[in-house]
Amino acid sequence: MSESPADFNAQIIDEFHANEGRVGGVFEGIPILLLHHVGAKSGKRRVNPIAYLSDGRRYVVIASNGGALSSPGWYHNVKAHPSVTIEVGTETIDVVASETTGEERARLFRTQAERSELGHRLFEFERELERLIPVIAFTPG
Repeated sequence: MSESPADFNAQIIDEFHANEGRVGGVFEGIPILLLHHVGAKSGKRRVNPIAYLSDGRRYVVIASNGGALSSPGWYHNVKAHPSVTIEVGTETIDVVASETTGEERARLFRTQAERSELGHRLFEFERELERLIPVIAFTPG
């Protein structure tokens, strides 16, 4: 029996907290942040571990949802409630989420996809999907 996505995320979150923001396994060496957000419909508080890329003061994430046909739930939540909190390493930071567009989006997507072993899959997802994968920037507020 395989573990649920919620169980997988809980393990990553526990490991993140136990190791000052570092995790192993498939995410070994990949910068991870914890996104604290509120459900767009439910109003429930949620936490998701997400790989990120630094871009100046911003933290950039890709809403690929593992190549699924739809964007991840957290994407819809931050679009509805863009003032969120992230944990990076041992810091907790209040940020505002915004979706990047045009050349900026293309540059950030390409940079993230080229920087890691898992990243090459982003190019595959982009080719196979009939949706533009959103790129979200978290800017400290």
